[in-house]
Amino acid sequence: MNKNPVASFLLPDEFRRPPLVRMLHEGRLVGEASRHAVRGLSGARTRTPYAGSAPARDADPVLLVPGFMAGDYTLAGLSRQLRREGHRTYRAGIPVANMGCTLDTAEMIESRLEAIVARREQRVQIVGHSLGGMLARGIAARRPDLVSGIVTMGSPVLAPGAHHRSLTMFVLGLVAMSKVGVSGVMNETCVGGECALESFQESQVPLPSDVAFTAIYSRNDGIVDWRACLDPAATHVEVRASHIGMAVDPRVSDEVLSALRTHREGTAAAAPSLRVATA
Repeated sequence: MNKNPVASFLLPDEFRRPPLVRMLHEGRLVGEASRHAVRGLSGARTRTPYAGSAPARDADPVLLVPGFMAGDYTLAGLSRQLRREGHRTYRAGIPVANMGCTLDTAEMIESRLEAIVARREQRVQIVGHSLGGMLARGIAARRPDLVSGIVTMGSPVLAPGAHHRSLTMFVLGLVAMSKVGVSGVMNETCVGGECALESFQESQVPLPSDVAFTAIYSRNDGIVDWRACLDPAATHVEVRASHIGMAVDPRVSDEVLSALRTHREGTAAAAPSLRVATA
């Protein structure tokens, strides 16, 4: 078996895999997740049975797409925070792990979007973590009639192959599983063939001017090359979370909320900009 099944076009020369030492940043995950728990407890203490009804769901509907090897549950905390601010949130429909063919997953998400748009009679904003953000980028380019904005978190859109070598081992495992007949997992063409090429090319297509795009990234990212997250089409927001922690750190969730509001207000800058957050 090829020790690196990931196609070379997914790792352009100007990008690189994060070094082993960078993985140490992922140890921040425990602290980042604990902030979510602390904020949840703090919010529970401030709420009372007499606080009134739930907030009006007048903000844009939001579809949440998890990252590679992650399921919808990983974005549950973010979903709760968005709902508290008036958003209707929807799961992508990946209950266990995002590890299937990217084209198949994108097709499933597109069908999900069609159903939400038909029900709510308005376009949807997508928030995607890591691979979920890359899927969102491709779908938004193909179906701007369904998508009004996207927010990516640690998504290496410019170089999907610029990830830590430990992630390649997971990919190798999935390819091996597909070769022995396991269905629903990535195979060789998904990571190094026509399927991979089609997904990558789609994620590079220019977005229409009425589809807002914010890319959240972190120089502390221990999984992907943070530079690969800086899509020229996006407004860039830097946080200080780990790669995995972006999904659970409430300070990153605050930045997601800010981006969604900016998208709705139509004030996203036409040219890419940079803002350093406190997360």
